[in-house]
Amino acid sequence: MSSLLYSLGRWSFRNRRRVLALWVLVVLLAAGAMGLLNRGTDSVVSIPGTESQNALDQLSNTFPEVSGGSAQVVVVAAKGMQVTDSAYRSGVAAELKNVEKIKGVDAAGSPYSTTVKGAISKDRSAAVISVQLTEDSSHVTEATRADLLATKAAFLQQLPAGTSVAVGGPVFATEDQGGSVTDAIGVVIAFFVLFFVFRSFLAAGMPLLAAVLGVGISTLLIFAATAFGGVTSTAPALALMLGLAVGIDYSLFLISRYQELLRNGLTPDEAAPQATATAGSAVVFAGITVVIALVGLSIVGIPFLSVMGIAAAGAVALSVTIALTLTPALLGFAGMRLAPTPRAVARAARRSAKQHRSRRERLGFALRWVRAITRYPILTVLAVFVGLGALATPALTMQLGIPDAGSKPVGTQVRQTYDLISKHFGPGTNGPLLVTGTIVQSDDPLTLMHRIGAEIRSMPGVQSVPLATPNRTADTGIIQVVPTTGPNDPATAKLITEIRAQHDHFQSKYGVDLSVTGAAAVGIDISDKLGGALLPFGTFVVGLSFILLMIVFRSIAVPIKATLGYLLSVIAAFGVVSAVFVHGVGADQIGATPGIVISFLPILLMGILFGLAMDYELFLVSRMREEYVLSGDAHAAIERGFVGSSKVVTAAAAIMFSVFASFVPGGQGAIQQVGVGLAVGVVIDAFIVRMTLVPAVLALLGRSAWWLPKWLDRLLPDLDVEGDAIRHELGLADWPGQDVAIAARGLRLNGARDPVFAGVDILVPWGGVFVVESPEHTRSTALLLTLAGRVKADAGDLKVGGVVLPNRVGTARRQIGLALLDGAEDPVREVRSAFHPRARLVFIDGLDTVLDASARLAIGEVIDAAADRARSVGRPLTLVVSTAATSRVLELLPAGRQPVSRLAVTAQPVPAQPVPAQLSPAPTSPAGIDPARTLKEVTRK
Repeated sequence: MSSLLYSLGRWSFRNRRRVLALWVLVVLLAAGAMGLLNRGTDSVVSIPGTESQNALDQLSNTFPEVSGGSAQVVVVAAKGMQVTDSAYRSGVAAELKNVEKIKGVDAAGSPYSTTVKGAISKDRSAAVISVQLTEDSSHVTEATRADLLATKAAFLQQLPAGTSVAVGGPVFATEDQGGSVTDAIGVVIAFFVLFFVFRSFLAAGMPLLAAVLGVGISTLLIFAATAFGGVTSTAPALALMLGLAVGIDYSLFLISRYQELLRNGLTPDEAAPQATATAGSAVVFAGITVVIALVGLSIVGIPFLSVMGIAAAGAVALSVTIALTLTPALLGFAGMRLAPTPRAVARAARRSAKQHRSRRERLGFALRWVRAITRYPILTVLAVFVGLGALATPALTMQLGIPDAGSKPVGTQVRQTYDLISKHFGPGTNGPLLVTGTIVQSDDPLTLMHRIGAEIRSMPGVQSVPLATPNRTADTGIIQVVPTTGPNDPATAKLITEIRAQHDHFQSKYGVDLSVTGAAAVGIDISDKLGGALLPFGTFVVGLSFILLMIVFRSIAVPIKATLGYLLSVIAAFGVVSAVFVHGVGADQIGATPGIVISFLPILLMGILFGLAMDYELFLVSRMREEYVLSGDAHAAIERGFVGSSKVVTAAAAIMFSVFASFVPGGQGAIQQVGVGLAVGVVIDAFIVRMTLVPAVLALLGRSAWWLPKWLDRLLPDLDVEGDAIRHELGLADWPGQDVAIAARGLRLNGARDPVFAGVDILVPWGGVFVVESPEHTRSTALLLTLAGRVKADAGDLKVGGVVLPNRVGTARRQIGLALLDGAEDPVREVRSAFHPRARLVFIDGLDTVLDASARLAIGEVIDAAADRARSVGRPLTLVVSTAATSRVLELLPAGRQPVSRLAVTAQPVPAQPVPAQLSPAPTSPAGIDPARTLKEVTRK
């Protein structure tokens, strides 16, 4: 990975204008797509397949007059009057005619109609007017909403002085998650944090530019995607929040490493690609973890949550791409202007020269902190567990639900309507249930519905049954049930469960298959589905966390510690969210309305915080592992790694916190809760878990923290997150010199018990012939396949065609031809295909196994022809042959016209001329080399 990123960073740096132009073009294309395809977002939350959603879908066909959106107008009589007075009757009747003329309104029911029950309060102080719309809430236009709100003034003109009127209802509870001016505060704070880190306005502005570009493109594409399916209004806001946070942080990591490399004396054209290769590898891994966690929300099987996850994952992936391409390009424009100034260097020198200062003054805060928490690590671990456990306690009483009008800020029009209805008609009136079923077999549908309604009315928790009627075609019946409790009250959920528990009773007695639906039932079904998905999703996230960290850190203990730390962060964040939005702790200070936590918040926080936690774990612990590998001192590695990375991790966490927190003041519903959860989760995970608990645990474990069984180490892929591969490749840049096709130094391949070969040093010039011979065929074949990039050596340095292996095995293979002749059906065709037009190095195994005279003659002609072609165009061709009998292959090689070198791979070390080698005995069938498969299945992958 690091080698690929090095090439990408170098290309972006050198082609900076082209890269910038390409991203500007992408912005223009995304803006054009949004302008052509945007259909608007919606706030409807549904889960296909649940009982309530299936019932709603059926009602849209059989009972369309109750399936659309609805609004409510509450009229409260003036003091000393009643809504049943003639002044109110005439005034309401007159205005209802105007309401029904509004575009998008299907009907407006008079509270005085004999067919409507429960529209007038028992004390006759208030009346509620139900307005049925032609479209569901997600498709009601803003013009229709505005016209409905305007009816408040019209009603007040028609009614006596002192009357109170409020307009609200479900159609106003699904407003889009709009941004606010406070969102920009996070960007401003991020800029000052970046300036503090870089001491440069230019460097501070680069991450902001990259992040804003990324969120701009992703937001435009999300709105364009509305043409192909429903997108919740929360999705763009979530993508904006995450895109800003990770976009700034990822560019921060690259620019910070770039400045470090400049301080070490590298030129900008070398520092930029190296920064992309090293810090960029960590950025790719961190981005992948966030993307996987967000896309993993799709496994829950909830469409709106999948859309949110995919939209946010797209924003994060775009941020990674921009960081890896645009950031090196911007560094190309900046050049040496980001290098430390002479004044800064002199200032640092003066600070280091002040030897008279006390020891405490000479030590930085980071070093003092890490030494303090690792002096008595067991006390640090206990303190963190106790503290986070206390924060997590409110999570035990977390109440989940779908926000309705009761979750809106106090004083808003929709909240006033909700509160007036609760006061005068009971809280259940804000969320009536609908019990529906097919009654096509009934001879007396009206009586049937009345009987079922009477039974439901007698159930505990039911305030009234204002409606129990069949539809116009008498094939579907509907019963409206008003609970005694509000939509998000646990008692309402209990009533829904009890009604559903009577399903078999109603079916056996009346022959009706009843279902319970309505906004409250939909919300409860969503909460139940999400609650049931929490454990499987958590298992997926935790399992993925453990596997990925084990691959990165080559350790068992570190992934366990990291996973437990992540769980602590998540649970503590749940506790804080529950304390604020359920118990009201600090809710007034942020303008929140206590009540419920939105149902999908826990699973969303788990996914997002997983990715962010792995970011901090990676950038902090990978530096510690690097120090441990270099020094072997576990405790010193903790201190040096912490000091080397804590400043950047602190800045990254501060930026993320400021961005997430900026969405809290003035936020709406879900976004406000997500902002609080992420802001708190980031602070807890970065500062308490990663920068306090992690060093303490590593100090307790010592060297055992980095232990991994050798068999498991061989099975795990090497992602090279720390950039070891590119550092190794750069170290071999001048080795072995010019005009060398193959160079090997200390090459070793391990067998089951002994090495297959070891200490192999090779220098093969361009245009030469190299023969690897051994009486044990698997031994010579193993070396040939290693040189051809098909088998990875366990130790040593290897360059083939000027390319370091295995770093750039793909590049090397493009100029390599390979023919495996042992057991081949047509050896001549195998050899001919190996000499493809791009081949500059051709490897042939088992040439001595070809015994047919005509085939040997044809192979010799192919080799000679290829050598002649290469010579004629001045493009040297190098041939490598492995054999058990050299004498049988020499006649087929272009000897006399090309120099021939030989290396004997035998049980006894035999020096080769002109190539020396130190060889070790090996079993006939080394590990990983299965002669029964003739190596073809292994090498041709």
